[in-house]
Amino acid sequence: MVIDDSNTIRRSAEIFLVQAGCQVLLAEDGFEALAKIAEHKPDIIFCDIMMPRLDGYQTCALIKKNTHFRDTPVVMLSSKDGLFDRARGRMVGSDQYLTKPFTKDSLLQTVGSFVTPVQVV
Repeated sequence: MVIDDSNTIRRSAEIFLVQAGCQVLLAEDGFEALAKIAEHKPDIIFCDIMMPRLDGYQTCALIKKNTHFRDTPVVMLSSKDGLFDRARGRMVGSDQYLTKPFTKDSLLQTVGSFVTPVQVV
């Protein structure tokens, strides 16, 4: 699942992941994502930090507090690469941090570190 308010980021991630054989769910914000997570139970979640209504930190915290989804890997996405942002992500339970703009290789390597098998095409 890719949660990001940027259509460009969502579509780029979707293209890279579909080319690698993954099924992809998309959401524009945390509220939309939470409903889809409950219904589809994704294997990994990429979550933008800066989103309207429910930001990525809040979304990640809600996912990790849910007993059914706490073990689902959450990777924070951000154009910021600061120590504070990474630490705050860890505090709410994120499993990894990926800086935008990401490459196809970095996205697929991240997926491969949590979900197997992923073939890098």
